Amino acid sequence: MKAQTFLPEDYRPAEDEPFMNDMQLEYFRRKLIAWKQELLDQSAETLEGLQESARNVPDLADRASEETDRSLELRTRDRQRKLVSKIDSALRRIETGDYGYCEMTGEPISLKRLDARPIATMTLEAQEKHERRERVHRDD
Repeated sequence: MKAQTFLPEDYRPAEDEPFMNDMQLEYFRRKLIAWKQELLDQSAETLEGLQESARNVPDLADRASEETDRSLELRTRDRQRKLVSKIDSALRRIETGDYGYCEMTGEPISLKRLDARPIATMTLEAQEKHERRERVHRDD
């Protein structure tokens, strides 16, 4: 385990510094950990809400409404679970030194893109190409 990198509170990765230097890696590591914690907290709230709403609702309309809410909550929770998995994967890439580089081309992913979507694994161009390819195959 590496020593903790000092990070000024107002630090933002900049294009004019070495790509994925220790400060940038620490910035994204902290950003990912905070996002993961937020998702886990939301997930715990969802579970509590589902347990509370599991009571027996006699009115059919109320019960249907309750089931719809429950289904939506479960779908949201599933999306969050997948997101947590992608965050864990990004944290592993930070540890292995692969973070910030496109898995298709090996080129650096722009800092703006990583700041907006820290789990990004491809440059914007590679992502667009990938999505176009997926669309073509989906239409078959």
